Amino acid sequence: MMKKAFIFDLDGVIVDTAKYHFLAWQNLATSLEISFSEEQNEQLKGVSRVRSLEKILEWGGKTISEERFTKLMSEKNKEYLNYISRMDTSEILPDVPRILDYLISKEQGVALGSASKNARIILEKVELYDKFHSIVDGTNVSKAKPDPEVFLIGAEALGVSPENCVVFEDSVAGIQAANSANMISIGIGNPSVLHEADYIFKDFTEIKEEFIDTLVTTQKV
Repeated sequence: MMKKAFIFDLDGVIVDTAKYHFLAWQNLATSLEISFSEEQNEQLKGVSRVRSLEKILEWGGKTISEERFTKLMSEKNKEYLNYISRMDTSEILPDVPRILDYLISKEQGVALGSASKNARIILEKVELYDKFHSIVDGTNVSKAKPDPEVFLIGAEALGVSPENCVVFEDSVAGIQAANSANMISIGIGNPSVLHEADYIFKDFTEIKEEFIDTLVTTQKV
């Protein structure tokens, strides 16, 4: 078999931490007297913390000082960390371990490519840290998705060229990043949202081992 790199986003792909981001962002928005919906939270998927707060302020038509901006980001992260400190293996999304174990059994490269600066903490909490040969998170990158930097760093860490990489993503920005890096993109979630992906599945329960075998022998054109 060929050696490929399979790069996984974290939030919404391996675990669903979007609900915790939503609660923390909603509390922050409320403190600024800004309404914040779950639909707006969807638009923050794969977006950096700084840009997320900028968007919330734009939606609310508010401007704040740089000092308060920094303070609010810190408070939001503390609240989010409080939520994820209670995470355990029950929060892993369906069939993720099966796919990870199958890739490892086939001696394929497995990496994490996430904008989250808390990725390592979360992987340790859900006991998946040791499944990854390389972890690239928000502490390693300077450019947010849809820039492909996070995936390109992951590919380089595994010694695999971009066209031999497969990316699992749940956000539009993540799919666009994978596509611009010339990697095979697999959307996990809603087909109407992730229509730019090369393949789309509701979740990992729909992905068969035979499909993974096909990906190993397929190159992005």
